[in-house]
Amino acid sequence: MKCYLVGGAVRDRLLQRPIHERDWVVVGATEEAMRARGFRPVGKDFPVFLHPETGEEYALARTERKSGHGYGGFTVHASPDVTLEQDLQRRDLTVNAMAETEAGEIVDPYGGRADLEARKLRHVSPAFSEDPLRILRVARFAARYAPLGFRVATETMRLMRGMVDAGEVEHLVAERVWKEVSRALTEPRPDVFIRVLRECGALKVLLPEVDRLFGVPQPVLHHPEIDTGDHVLLALQQAPAELPVRFAVLVHDLGKGVTPEHVLPSHRGHEAAGLPLVKGVCQRLRVPNHITALALGVCEYHLHCHKAFELRPQTIMKMLRALDALRRPERFDQFLESCEADARGRLGLEDREYPQVDYLRAARAAAASVDPQALIAQGHQGAELGKALERARLEAVTELKKTYGAPGHL
Repeated sequence: MKCYLVGGAVRDRLLQRPIHERDWVVVGATEEAMRARGFRPVGKDFPVFLHPETGEEYALARTERKSGHGYGGFTVHASPDVTLEQDLQRRDLTVNAMAETEAGEIVDPYGGRADLEARKLRHVSPAFSEDPLRILRVARFAARYAPLGFRVATETMRLMRGMVDAGEVEHLVAERVWKEVSRALTEPRPDVFIRVLRECGALKVLLPEVDRLFGVPQPVLHHPEIDTGDHVLLALQQAPAELPVRFAVLVHDLGKGVTPEHVLPSHRGHEAAGLPLVKGVCQRLRVPNHITALALGVCEYHLHCHKAFELRPQTIMKMLRALDALRRPERFDQFLESCEADARGRLGLEDREYPQVDYLRAARAAAASVDPQALIAQGHQGAELGKALERARLEAVTELKKTYGAPGHL
């Protein structure tokens, strides 16, 4: 019975990156032997155990054989006669198929160390094509390690295209897709994730609404990059690494993908046109409700945010109510962050000032400063109290607008 450190911990140590979790593979052991040593079984699909002291995962060495479609279509074989090399061969990328002995020696049967040095993401074997989820994982790793210069190997991209052409991606279940998308969007370069999916054809299958944006022109005056898809990727680079914000930025312009060709490059009304598309994506991927709510809000009101200094106080109050800004200030801050990323996600305008954030944040604070108890003390009750509260909030925002010196901020 031998234990080896495997996967990401080995890869990241060689890259001199922080190691967040450690996984182990056990060769020459049985489930009974693991239990006898105090390991607690937790695996449902294959034998995985938790160490009795460290809580780290230890999996029995195993092989897999394709037996159906999708992520779960595999027959797993785990026994004491499965070698370390056989276990590593079933992994996705060579950089993830290295192991480390208890003495600190690297076991690298598939050239992972050389690919680390070459900054290459390359599949271990043709068995890669048996699991379509690996396309998303490769794209996610590309998004994580792009700042270090990593690229998807040409032969791996070719294999991924073949998998898409064979229809394998269509068998992925929504929960698995969303898990990978949500993780990838918080990586250092989420735009690379989208580009890799588009290059192999998977984006058209998984997120056709986003894929449709590429090649759609916008007015050069406002968008020097012209291409709507390129704009979305630039905006993703500007967005903070918060999943709700990054997802909202990804889908904020979906309406531009359905603009009639004869009116291009204008996209008047794209906000309303995008709402059913955003809803469709969120329902299909089973996106959590709070992320869906922000995405819909950004889709509908991002132009309001850009034109904040031109808006009447009544319109600002309408937007604050629609975004539930008074009850959910954190979500409103995420809305502002999303709109700022949209504004700066334009070629050559990445460092532009965006004073709208401070203005709308001040408007929200002004509206929130109205004390309902003071109105109650004045005798307002029931429905009349609600009306008085709205009037007072509108007055507060109106006074702010008078003193803010709005047009000069643009």
